[in-house]
Amino acid sequence: KEVTKAGKWYFYDNGIRNAIIGAFSPLAIRQDVGALWENYIIGERRKANFNEGLHREFYFWRTYDKQEIDLIEESADSLTALEFKWGNKMPAAPKAFQEAYPYAEFHVVNRENYLEFV
Repeated sequence: KEVTKAGKWYFYDNGIRNAIIGAFSPLAIRQDVGALWENYIIGERRKANFNEGLHREFYFWRTYDKQEIDLIEESADSLTALEFKWGNKMPAAPKAFQEAYPYAEFHVVNRENYLEFV
């Protein structure tokens, strides 16, 4: 079952995020690299959509048993799921998501391919 009343907060500038939590350590020793990467890509994705004149609603997807997708983009004619990975893992879409939304596109965005998505 999907969680429907939850939210996430993102910043257009990771520096603001870092200032709020008081974290300025080098990236190599940070424990929150994945969260920084997710925040960065979502911000850049929103900017790219705006610059291209695309209207898309942004959501994240999670189930009560902790299956999760970082970003869902919904437009009038498409549903796209994006999972952000700092490393090179290329996981498949969660089974529950595939069953609920078989028509949705699914992409893993990492450091090697992120320019295709921003």
